[in-house]
Amino acid sequence: MASAGGGALSILEYFGGEDGNRCGYCKSEASNMSHGMWAHTLTVQDYQDLIDRGCRRSGKYVYKPLMNQTCCPQYTIRLSTSNFHPTKSHKKVLKKVLKYLHVGEVSHSKDEGTSGEPMDSQAESPVSCNVSILDKSEIPEEELKPLNIEQEETEKDRESDKQEATHVSSPGLCDKEEHCIQSAEGETCSHSNPKPGKGADVTKPPCRKAKDIRKERRMQKLLHQQTDKASLPERPSAKTTCKAKGSKSVEDFISVTPPENASHHLEVKLVPVSMEDPEFVSSFDRSAALYAKYQMAIHKDLPYQCSPDEFTRFLCDSPLEPETRPDGPACGYGSFHQQYWLDGKIVAVGVIDILPYCVSSVYLYYDPDYAFLSPGVYSALREIAFTRELQKRAADLCYYYMGFYIHSCPKMRYKGQYKPSDLLCPETYLWTPIEKCLPLLELSKYTRFNSNPKEGDRDLLTELGRVRVLYKRTVMPYSIYKKRRKGPNDEVAVKQYAGLVGQTCAERMLLYRN
Repeated sequence: MASAGGGALSILEYFGGEDGNRCGYCKSEASNMSHGMWAHTLTVQDYQDLIDRGCRRSGKYVYKPLMNQTCCPQYTIRLSTSNFHPTKSHKKVLKKVLKYLHVGEVSHSKDEGTSGEPMDSQAESPVSCNVSILDKSEIPEEELKPLNIEQEETEKDRESDKQEATHVSSPGLCDKEEHCIQSAEGETCSHSNPKPGKGADVTKPPCRKAKDIRKERRMQKLLHQQTDKASLPERPSAKTTCKAKGSKSVEDFISVTPPENASHHLEVKLVPVSMEDPEFVSSFDRSAALYAKYQMAIHKDLPYQCSPDEFTRFLCDSPLEPETRPDGPACGYGSFHQQYWLDGKIVAVGVIDILPYCVSSVYLYYDPDYAFLSPGVYSALREIAFTRELQKRAADLCYYYMGFYIHSCPKMRYKGQYKPSDLLCPETYLWTPIEKCLPLLELSKYTRFNSNPKEGDRDLLTELGRVRVLYKRTVMPYSIYKKRRKGPNDEVAVKQYAGLVGQTCAERMLLYRN
């Protein structure tokens, strides 16, 4: 692939990851472990390769969880947009928005995710880092906007749980109670003194907790689904599926021509994150005000925590170098704000990165007054459709990255409902269908997904001396830098960095050292 950004180079500082931070998921004070880097500049290809090794960015801070040490392992998740088909609940949200735009009405039903729906990409801020050179402020972590989810247990499962509970015998059930149950048909129960206990009946299986039974049943169900799917032929594309089923795609809903007397008008604008772009500059104040309103209402931030400066640092300062290619999308690659304008008022903004192989969701903020429209679900479906549109010009751009999937945190499992999705193996960095991962995650919060014990990291660090270093404004390989450097030996830190980014990126990006 050609050099990104017209010959631009990625320049990063490495901070290590020995100290733990507060976890926004399990609320532990110092158990969230990650490696951190400050990206002065970053090409879109280098960032694509980094997120394919489990990294994510928050502003200019790039981090990677220490998967086998952190309290809540975070697995990179991606959706194949070509094969995505909206679920029934997704369509309900699309219909709800369409009805609101056309006739100004909206219906609320409890299965549409309008009540208590997790909307945005950052429920908490699990990652913080002290930036030694550019900025000594805490860097919050992003997560993909929560989208509408279907409950993990269906009504059938819950009814089965109730039936199961009636068969789990209680050690406190005496003969008197058993007699009352047996004599319920027409006879009056006699209240005689209970007989002396005889202890557990060794001929019967031991009592089990209903929780353990439910867990075992879920695992058996997942394994059964996995076996069934393995025997099925390859899934057709979403468009083929839609035609075969006669059902609608996301595009069918969002491309409907509104009536002349429509109650509301919605316009979605893609704006480059750049102070040189007139649309971005003209909408900056309104966008920053919307961000502050959202943060204070949803996350209970104080005004100083969501000031224009904080907004700029978190969602406007991007290390990605904009790039255009003849065979790429017309908008180019880089960081963008996808703005939702309703009747001339900005009501939501989806922050995204457009990379060579994917659209990566960074954050969503919206006007809480319009939460009834399920903006988290709606914007995600729009971004999936947008990825498909980009793929028409750039064939390789066919995935929608949703941030991290955190199985150990139940409220973060919703991303697995968008299918077909893959999780990134934390050891081999190969993608595995989520259906094969779930049974393993039920057994252990950290797991290797690839079943081949001989398969390893294909970009494993092999030559430390070839790592590129920027030292005293001069680019050199680590083998030369090691001889010129005066002071304490930093080989351990350089080796950690190179192992984090992989041999390919380590030879292409510049590691800043002073």
